[in-house]
Formats: sequence, structure tokens, C-alpha cells
Amino acid sequence: MGTVEAPTDALRLDVAPGVVLWHGRLDAGAQRALLDDVLARVELAPFYRPRMPLSGAPFSVEETNFGPLGWVSDKSGYRYQPTHPLSGKPWPAIPPLLLALWDELTQYPAPPQCCLVNLYRAGAKMGLHQDRDEGARDAPVLSVSLGDEALFRIGGTSRRDPTRGVALRSGDVLVFGGPARLAFHGIDRVKAGTSGQIPGGGRINLTLRRVTPPQ
Repeated sequence: MGTVEAPTDALRLDVAPGVVLWHGRLDAGAQRALLDDVLARVELAPFYRPRMPLSGAPFSVEETNFGPLGWVSDKSGYRYQPTHPLSGKPWPAIPPLLLALWDELTQYPAPPQCCLVNLYRAGAKMGLHQDRDEGARDAPVLSVSLGDEALFRIGGTSRRDPTRGVALRSGDVLVFGGPARLAFHGIDRVKAGTSGQIPGGGRINLTLRRVTPPQ
């Protein structure tokens, strides 16, 4: 799959057992190239606003997906499916740069099947939740930040566990797995205007997951 050369000033931070953050893992050039690739694929699978199960309340974030499977939410519940819920078309492929990061930083023996793309505009956030809709829970989750800085919060496997906040900036890459695979996590807030990368402002988060166990 190739490699993504790490900038000389990229900093590894062990946030908690099973949680590793690479500050500045993507330099400015790599960020621009990835954003251009992401936006081109979004033309094929436009952002939409998911809805909460049961209540049907809209998310504050907009979403789309890349890869064989996409994570969706509506009144009937959470699930993975191979097609965009509005267009009915297959999701675009995952960008090669993200696949290379997955290979290098997770060491997992199978590729990701889903890249969930979250768009945070002004005021958008994500409450504490677990990524538990996947069968391959031995696979870590990899997250890439582009655009405005965000305050990420992560705790333990119980809602009652203490949490800690971590600043995520454009170009940062976060991986959590092992004892932290089912950790509660979310985005407290996005600091609007800290980056001018995203057209229209805001932050894009790209989350790679393996959904089914490798054969």
C-alpha cells in the first residue's frame, strides 16, 4: 500500500493504554492532498444529516462514508450498509493515503472496510459514545483530523469512568484499540476559525474501522 512519510516534528503521545496520538502526522502538503481527494469523493457521496434512533432527532454533524461499508443512523437504528441512504449508490473507495496510514499505524492484518467522514460546522459536537457496531473488535479504530481544532474526550469502557480531554489539530492521527477499543469518546467542541482549510469552515474527521472479522 506504500508509506506516508512522517514530518520530522511529528510527535507521538501515549494518551492512555491503547490510545496513541500522533500530533502533526500529516504535514501541510499531505493534508491538502488528502482534503482534495476527500472532497472529490464527497461529490459522489454527498454529506447528509443522520438521525437518532427512535426519536429521529438530527445529528449536529453531517456525515458520509467511503469504502465497501458505510455507517448510518436513522429512526430504525445504527448499522453498516453498502450504499448511500439517500442516493442508493455504493460508497466511493477509501483514499489510498488513509489505507497507507492504516497499514503503518495499526499493524492489523486486514484493511479497513469503512471510512466514516464527519463534517463539523460551527456548533457541531459528538456526545460520548462507543464504537460497538463492528464484529471485528480486535481491530483498532484510526482517526484523522483536518481543519479546525477540536477538543476530543475519551474515557473508559463505562460511562462512569473518568475522562480526559485532548486537543486534536489538523494533521493529527489518533488510534485506539486493545483495552481502549470500547472506550467512550466524543467531541466536546470545535474551535471555529482555527483553520481555513475546509471550504465553508469547520472540521472534517475521517474514522477508519474494520467491520467484519478477516476470513
